[in-house]
Parts: sequence; C-alpha cells; structure tokens
Amino acid sequence: MRLTSYTDYALRVLLFVAATDEAVTISVISSAYGISKEHLRKVVHALSQHGYLHTTQGRNGGIKLGIPAEKINIRDVILHFEHADLVECFDVETNTCPILGMCGLKGVLQKAQKSFLDVLGQYHLSDLVKNPRLLIFVKNAAA
Repeated sequence: MRLTSYTDYALRVLLFVAATDEAVTISVISSAYGISKEHLRKVVHALSQHGYLHTTQGRNGGIKLGIPAEKINIRDVILHFEHADLVECFDVETNTCPILGMCGLKGVLQKAQKSFLDVLGQYHLSDLVKNPRLLIFVKNAAA
C-alpha cells in the first residue's frame, strides 16, 4: 500500500508545524521540504478544515497546530486523506466484482488493512517528532 503524495505532504506539514512553537508560513515549509507552495496551500487548507491546523493571515500570520500534537492520531489523519477501501469489493454499494461470492481475497485484504490501520492508530503526531530541529531544517541537515 502506498499513500498518495497529498497524504504524505499532509503528514510532513503536521510534522514541521509540530516541531516548532512559532507560527510558520507555507513558504518556509515549501523551502525546507522542497514541495511546491501551490500543493502545500491545498494541503494546509484541508488540514485546517479538519481542525488539525489553525491559520492566521496577515503580517504576523502563519500556521500553528489546531490540536495538540499528542491528540493528533496518525490513523485519523490518513483516513481523512486516503480512500479507505483497498479494493472495490470493500464497498458494498458500488461493488461490481463478479467473483465476490467465490473469492477469499476480500477477507484477507480486510484483515491486512485492519492491522495496518490498527498500528497507525497506536501513534500520535507527538510520537513522530523525534528531533524537532532536524525536521525544521531538513535541507541544512541533508547537506
């Protein structure tokens, strides 16, 4: 399973913002992580709509966490941004799989997905911020 770049960027933004006590701008995150400002604007907007971020416009504006890092569950973030069904047959309403009644794959994949999400559910954003200084200065750390 691979997360979309949108979800990846959402997690990176949360990590960056959690690593600093100051409000940060999209430009700062874009520069540090080498991600386009336009992509980040969309991601930040979505994160703020879900309450994960608080944004303030203006000269002294910026982005801060809207929820404490220890309350931001990684599973929940991923489920906000990813389509939850691994395969078509998970969705009873739209399923058109002709072998559904004869196939054992659905049960195996459901079990695997549950395990994947259960592991993610054990972690919060605060668990992932190991070295805040390096998370903020990624380009400098890689040099």
